[in-house]
Amino acid sequence: MASYGPLSYVGLPPATGAWREGDPVGDRQFLSVGALHTELGGALPEVTVAYETWGTLNAERSNAVYVCHALTGDSHVVGPAGPGHATGGWWEGLVGPGAPIDSDQWFVVCANVLGGCQGTTGPSSIAPDGRAWGSRFPVVTVGDMVEVEKRLSDHLGIDQWALMLGPSLGGMRVLEWMAAYPQRVRTGLVLGSTAAVSADQIGTHSVQIQAIKADPKFRGGDYYEAADGEGPHEGMAVARRIAHLTYRCETELDLRFGRSVQDGEDPYNGGRFEVESYLDHHGAKLNRRFDANTYIALTKAMSLFDLGRNRGGVAAALGKVTAPLIVVGIDSDRLFPVRLQQVLVDLAPGAQELHLLRSPYGHDGFLVETEQVGDFVRHGLSLASSMGR
Repeated sequence: MASYGPLSYVGLPPATGAWREGDPVGDRQFLSVGALHTELGGALPEVTVAYETWGTLNAERSNAVYVCHALTGDSHVVGPAGPGHATGGWWEGLVGPGAPIDSDQWFVVCANVLGGCQGTTGPSSIAPDGRAWGSRFPVVTVGDMVEVEKRLSDHLGIDQWALMLGPSLGGMRVLEWMAAYPQRVRTGLVLGSTAAVSADQIGTHSVQIQAIKADPKFRGGDYYEAADGEGPHEGMAVARRIAHLTYRCETELDLRFGRSVQDGEDPYNGGRFEVESYLDHHGAKLNRRFDANTYIALTKAMSLFDLGRNRGGVAAALGKVTAPLIVVGIDSDRLFPVRLQQVLVDLAPGAQELHLLRSPYGHDGFLVETEQVGDFVRHGLSLASSMGR
């Protein structure tokens, strides 16, 4: 079992950092959305969704906003660490009274994604035979994730989201929603994302997945009964190090660390440079709050993402996105470079211009530049308000 609230580095890391049944629920709510037959032929007899809400849905049900989290995010958009939540909100400052998404005006929802590890059905969840799904969990797609989100929307009685927004993997889901259910998204906001994952990204993803699978303690994906310290921690930490280098940019890392050495260590005698210590920290942190199988499942789903699949190609799919779409690129993003957001603007009739978030922090700029993100969100909400239902 993971240790919850706030994140602790005491002792050996658990085999998985996933939220498991019996752990404190925190601010989560849970909903069973029934059986799911996945796009690629898998089957889940029952899917549970973990979600959180802020604010109140109005009588007209017209003030709903959906936040789609990125790869290692979850339903805890804002709020403190505590029982049930190993870390504080991943997008602090975005939602709440007087925040860019003012919860005194808007009803805000965020759910842990299908395949996730923070309450929604995923590889760490218990299968009908009483064991974790583990290696038996089916391959899921962004389309499958959206199907589950749609069922949650139906349960909440929301037939149209005033604004749906998300960064990275979250942005892919926004696009999938707007292509699959165009009448159910009044306004979309996509930040640092793409309509089809590129060869460069697929290649980077594949190396991360192989790093996890190469860890002997991965055990083919069935490691949930392992003792503390006996999970695939080394493999996931390597994967996270690789990923984190793509989340930041070369200039920032060089200015921040240069060739500085870690305190008390000598790189010329087996020690580390500061940047190595920094990456080690992020690898260790993820092991305390995430799950290796979920990392594989969601990374694979991103590699598979192609909005044009079965829709006549990306141009045809985006050509049907006529609702207002705010597209934001991050000027220093080397994971999803700005040219990919320009494609969205060029091909989606609802996208009028490319907005730039200026940041030295690369892809992670969407987490750091709260003020700029807030401005884009307010713009999206203004569009949604002006359109009505």
